[in-house]
Amino acid sequence: MLNVLTGFPWHTARVVLIGACLAVSSQQIEARVLPITATFNPDPSNPQKNEFRNTTPNMGFCTDQPAICKAHNIFSLRSHVGNIPAGGPVLPNHSDVRQGAMIKTPANWRSLTVVNRETGEPAIVQIRVAGLGGVYRLSQNVRELTGESSLTWAHTVLWGSDWRIAPSPCVGIGSTSYHGFTGFMFFWLTPQETVCAKQAKFLIPGFTFHYLDFTYELRTPDPLKMATGVYEGTQIYTIGPSGDFDLGDIVIPSDNIIQLDFTLSVEHTLKVEVPPGGNRVELVPQGGWQAWLTQGRKPTRLFRDQTFNLSSSSRFKMNLDCQYSLDGNRCSVRDPVSGHVVPLDVSVSLPHGLVDGAEQPVNRRPLRRDGSGTELFQPRFYVERKPGTLHFEIAPDETGEMLKPGISRSYSGSVTVIWDSQV
Repeated sequence: MLNVLTGFPWHTARVVLIGACLAVSSQQIEARVLPITATFNPDPSNPQKNEFRNTTPNMGFCTDQPAICKAHNIFSLRSHVGNIPAGGPVLPNHSDVRQGAMIKTPANWRSLTVVNRETGEPAIVQIRVAGLGGVYRLSQNVRELTGESSLTWAHTVLWGSDWRIAPSPCVGIGSTSYHGFTGFMFFWLTPQETVCAKQAKFLIPGFTFHYLDFTYELRTPDPLKMATGVYEGTQIYTIGPSGDFDLGDIVIPSDNIIQLDFTLSVEHTLKVEVPPGGNRVELVPQGGWQAWLTQGRKPTRLFRDQTFNLSSSSRFKMNLDCQYSLDGNRCSVRDPVSGHVVPLDVSVSLPHGLVDGAEQPVNRRPLRRDGSGTELFQPRFYVERKPGTLHFEIAPDETGEMLKPGISRSYSGSVTVIWDSQV
């Protein structure tokens, strides 16, 4: 009977890495800085969903119209509240759209790099502005400008159309919850990065926006391919004539920069569990020792498979540490009386959903002290308490040397198997 004492860290090992937020300031002093935060935590109830969760509080439009935003998978922020000076005048039937009411947003996807603040590892985030709205403000009562007594109708007559109906290619959405003597609430989706404009039918001495709401879409990186930690990056937009956000030549914001500071937090799980007593591995022949004891059939192979449960949402690597080693890279067991040392082959089979760096399944992959061949394992999806196996075996040619008739020997040795999330 051969006892191999192991030193595996079989107690529950959970690796949860939490980071903090660091704001990145623009070189521009006239800037509106808005934070965007997102977090990844593996969800045991939905292991196939490997996505960041946008944790940025909605402001403005999506607060008022949550169902619409959910349907379009968009989020909203509010900017330049009361900080856009009145411009004008807007002449009636103006031929140049830049001399009237117009909007253009950065509707195309833009890529930015976020960087792990501890390791410097980069990842790519994409963002597009999906819509823009707010409340336009007139310098005087709309009924005085148009001569119409009906307030709602006066706003329509002023522009020749209702602002709830967006000029193509923009699309008006949401319901108007406010229109007053000098203001009208609107929101337009901007599927293209082009101008959407309204032409005034009457002279407007002064025109501006009380505030601006913009909606955005995000494409976040695959968190399973990212190391744990906090990733930071900045996206800067200009706002003003011919800027990323373009409101024409009449409306010129005091702050000409909108700065989005991104903070993505990745909180991975790595947990290993084995059944009670799994830290003691006893190598035996196929079918046990009975065939040798009763029939004199010498075993040709000594082995043991030890199962474990693995939960992982992160990349990791594996290697060994050994009490005894003949070649410096494989572990060994030793008979303390004779001093005879025998190599011990240790390998691992990982659960479905975990693959190596070449996207191949991991089946009986040899484990070495230097970690060669096991430098990278990664999940295709969150693996929650799935069974894997550690394989221990003495090669047949070594088994014959150990089991000599008339000689009693007992081999043992400590082996430490290491799961390391610091890849």
